[in-house]
Amino acid sequence: MSGREWFIERYRAMGSTLAGDETTPKAIRINSFRTTDEKLVETLTEQGVELEKIPYLDHGYKVQYSPFSLGASIEYLLGQYSLQETASQYPVQALLPTPEDRLLDMASAPGGKTTQAAAYMQNKGIIVAVDINRERLFATENNVERCRVINTSIHHVDALELPDEEGFTKVLLDAPCSGNYVTDKQWFKRRIMEDIERNAELQKRLITKALNLLVSGGVLLYSTCSLEPEENEQNVQWLLENHDVELVELKGPGAPAVTDTDSIDLDKKISYCRRFWPDVTGTQGFFVAKVVKR
Repeated sequence: MSGREWFIERYRAMGSTLAGDETTPKAIRINSFRTTDEKLVETLTEQGVELEKIPYLDHGYKVQYSPFSLGASIEYLLGQYSLQETASQYPVQALLPTPEDRLLDMASAPGGKTTQAAAYMQNKGIIVAVDINRERLFATENNVERCRVINTSIHHVDALELPDEEGFTKVLLDAPCSGNYVTDKQWFKRRIMEDIERNAELQKRLITKALNLLVSGGVLLYSTCSLEPEENEQNVQWLLENHDVELVELKGPGAPAVTDTDSIDLDKKISYCRRFWPDVTGTQGFFVAKVVKR
């Protein structure tokens, strides 16, 4: 059995009907503190761009057609919108940071979610954006500057090396993960279980660090662009067993997370998390969990 066949069979055993050739459309997110949806949609429509509102996203639009590169327009350079895949817009929306929050973005590059959080916070409060990869962090810096974000400090640091001091009211951990085949045509050829298991262990360490940095009553939003249960549901099971947290039920896009993976029965509350199956959502694969620290 090829790697592709093995993974597809695995997903089908979890209840999916994936074919393994799904794709995700181009999408933009309108920057709500630089313009309004109405104004930007009108402006882009006049320039021949065809957009379709994504119903479950606050400011997300699917790009049906554009006669030019949307990453080179005046409106893009002015920070009025960002190019951001559909599913990846959901985690910050689910976290819902406010102007009163002190937010840590633990793996911020390339900065799409950082600037999205700043928009929800109305450019107020505090965002600390860190990333271990200096090259990728340049993109965070560029996006923050382009979107006129002024509430964010950016640091080249391994999040695991941050001192264990409670201080953040919210933490966004869009964790380093195995990715998925929707955005990587070579994914099935390159990915092996050892990679997935190694990523899952790193993610556990990052989850623990996130909780150590949160104040009591603070919120952790954990997400991956992986379809693998070791990095998703099984990590949440580990989280519930090893930390004093309350799992928040998420509504909206995607499907409830699975509670039986590899014949391992998981806490039924894990269905509170959301799993984006590409054939159902028309997006890349994604997983989102939200917990409150007691």
